[in-house]
Amino acid sequence: MPTSGEHHPAFEEYCECIFELQEDDVEVIQARIVERLNVSRPAVSEMMRRLEHEALITVNNNSIRLTEAGATLAQQVVRRHRLAERLLTDVLGLSWAEAHHEAGRWEHVISTNVEVAIDRLLGSPTTCPHGNPIPGSHYEAPDSRRLADLGVGDAFTVSRIPEELEFTPGLLDFLEGAALIPGRSGTVTASSPDGTMTVEVAGSHVGVGAFASARILVTA
Repeated sequence: MPTSGEHHPAFEEYCECIFELQEDDVEVIQARIVERLNVSRPAVSEMMRRLEHEALITVNNNSIRLTEAGATLAQQVVRRHRLAERLLTDVLGLSWAEAHHEAGRWEHVISTNVEVAIDRLLGSPTTCPHGNPIPGSHYEAPDSRRLADLGVGDAFTVSRIPEELEFTPGLLDFLEGAALIPGRSGTVTASSPDGTMTVEVAGSHVGVGAFASARILVTA
């Protein structure tokens, strides 16, 4: 099976992107990859041809899926990214946004031995700081709902900030600053027809836009 380091970092980046789009239940087509990675359509088209040639993806009616080899590579990269985020936030005290950015670099250079050592140091965590599962861990998904599905007066506990929100400029800083983080409890205090919500968390009222409220996962 391929391991991180046997493929060009660009291959790892694209397989990771496809994996995370699938994880967020987003249909994987080239346009979604263009949006997520902020690269040109021709660049994505060329990379899809290369990944298909390397037997890391299959393309059927414009729908892109990882092969078994592609999924294995993606899971290794995602695991290292999310372990790195844990180390950078839990041990080094970096902010969510800083850790996400730095982990994007670390994921391509962490060796197997270092990965094992980080996992041991952290006590084998099952999620990244945002609540997304670490591949290869003993993660058990909670019975989560979208924040947008709650009504006024409903109490909740944040369980997960999906990857899609991590790539929205400024949103990680906002959520961390507002204490809308996994494990933190709150109450819905207002809800608008357009999906905008107001929640009370840690004694403060926070406005959450429709895009975020439709994606933040909570237990209620």
